[in-house]
Amino acid sequence: MHPFELRNSLETRRQFLGHGKNALGFAALSSLMAGESAYGAAPTQSAAAGLSPAPAHAGVPGPHFPAKAKNVIYLHMVGGPSQMDLYDYKPVMQEWYDKDLPDSVRMGQRLTTMTSGQARFPIAPSKYKFARHGKSGMWVTELLPNTAKCVDDMCFIRSMHTEAINHEPAIVAMQTGSQVTGRPCLGSWAAYGLGSMNENLPTFVVLVATPTNREQEQAISARLWSSGFLPGKHTGVAFRSKGDPILYINNPPGMPGEVRRRMLDELRSLNEMNYKAVGDPETHTRIDQYEMAFRMQASVPELTAIEDEPASTFELYGNEAKKPGTLANHMLMARRLVERGVRFVQIYHNNWDHHANVGLRMPFQCGDVDRPTYGLINDLKRRGMFDETLIIWGGEFGRTIYSQGGLTKTNYGRDHHPRCFTMWMAGGGSKGGTVYGETDEFSYNIVKDPVHIRDFHATVLQLLGFKHDRFTYKHQGLDFKLTGVEPARVIKELIA
Repeated sequence: MHPFELRNSLETRRQFLGHGKNALGFAALSSLMAGESAYGAAPTQSAAAGLSPAPAHAGVPGPHFPAKAKNVIYLHMVGGPSQMDLYDYKPVMQEWYDKDLPDSVRMGQRLTTMTSGQARFPIAPSKYKFARHGKSGMWVTELLPNTAKCVDDMCFIRSMHTEAINHEPAIVAMQTGSQVTGRPCLGSWAAYGLGSMNENLPTFVVLVATPTNREQEQAISARLWSSGFLPGKHTGVAFRSKGDPILYINNPPGMPGEVRRRMLDELRSLNEMNYKAVGDPETHTRIDQYEMAFRMQASVPELTAIEDEPASTFELYGNEAKKPGTLANHMLMARRLVERGVRFVQIYHNNWDHHANVGLRMPFQCGDVDRPTYGLINDLKRRGMFDETLIIWGGEFGRTIYSQGGLTKTNYGRDHHPRCFTMWMAGGGSKGGTVYGETDEFSYNIVKDPVHIRDFHATVLQLLGFKHDRFTYKHQGLDFKLTGVEPARVIKELIA
C-alpha cells in the first residue's frame, strides 16, 4: 500500500476532525469548544483589551491585555556569573577570609561532585571593590563602571533561585521552564504568542558571542532555542558572525533569482499537495521557512550593514562593536533587529563558569559586557525604544562564597550555587531603580523575597501581555505552560 493511503487508512477521528478541509468536523469542534478560539483562548481576551485580534491563519493567540514590552533582548551569561563579585556586595566576608563556611549556613545542602570531596570550604571574599550608585544606591563592582551609570534604569533581583545544580539542566530550566529537554524556550513562547512584526525577518533570532577570554566555555546547542512541541516556525534562527549570516540563504553560483523563485513556487505546489494528502502542519512550516529565506536575501544584507551606523553609535558601544562575533557587536545587532520588528533576540555569552582563576577571568568577562550594556540602554532610550524593549541579563545559577581549589587574597575559584543568584531587567515596563530580594551575609541563602525561575518567567510573560496560567498550548492531551504545573507568581514590585 502507498504510504499516503496507509496513513489515511489509519486516520483517527481526532485527526479527521482536525483537518480544515472537513467543514462539518470543524463546525462540530467549534461547537464543542463553547466559544473558545482554536488556540484555547477566549476570543474576548484581546477584544476586551481594545486590541485587534490576530488573523486566524496566523496561529497567534494574541496578548490577554495590553503589553508593556513589544520586544525582548535576553543576554544569557553561560556558566553562572558570581553574584558576590558583581552585584551582591558582602563586606563582612573580608573578616572571614580562609575561615570555614559554617555548617549552620550550608545546612547539609547538596554540593556538586567538584567540591563535595574537599576537606574544607574556605571563605573567599570578593577581591573587587564596590560602590553605591544612582538614587537606588545599588552596590556595583568596580569592574562595571559604565553599567553602574544605568542602575536607575535597571531592576535587580538578588534572590533568584533554582533546583538545578549542573549546567545542562540549569540552563535548560532557565530557558524553557523545565530541566527536561524538549520544551519550548522563552523566545519560542514569545514568538508563538505575539507573532511577527516583519515578514522579511524571523520573529526569534539567536546570536552566540565569542568571549575575549575562552578559558572554560560551556557547550550550548540549538536545543536551547528550540520550539519544542510548538510549531517549528517558532524555533530561533541562529545568525552567524562569519561568512553568510545564515547558512544557505544565498543562491548557489549560477542560479539567478528568477530561477530560484520559480523553483520555490513549484516546490510550494508539491508541499501543498503533500499537506492535503497527509495533513501534517509542519508542511506549512516548511513552506513558510522557504519563503522567509527568499525574502531574507534582500533584508539581511541591509540588517547586517553595521558599518552604516554613525560614529555616535560606536561611541556608545565601543569600538569592539565593529568586530563581528563580539558581545558588543551582537548587542548592537540586537538593537538593529528589534528596530526592524524582530520580537525576541537571544544572546549567549560564554566563559562565566569560574571554577578557578576568578582574578584573571572576571575582568575579561566584565570588559566584554560593561560598555555594551551602557550602549544598548542609552541607544534604545535615544531612539524612543527603551520603554517597549525588555532587556534581561543573567545566568543559570550563581556561585559559592567558598573557594573551589586553591585560595589566595587575589585569586580563587567558585563552584555552582543554585540557592541564590542575581539577575536584572531594564526597559520594557520593568521598574527601574528597584533592588528586590536579599541574601544572608554569605550570599548563600535567601532571607527575603525569594524569586524562583517560574516566578521570573511569569513576570516576563506579564510584561509581554500574557497571564502565565492562561497562556497554554495543547500537546499530547495536556495544556502546557512555560511556568509548568507548580505555583508561580508575578513579581509586581518589578513592574512599573
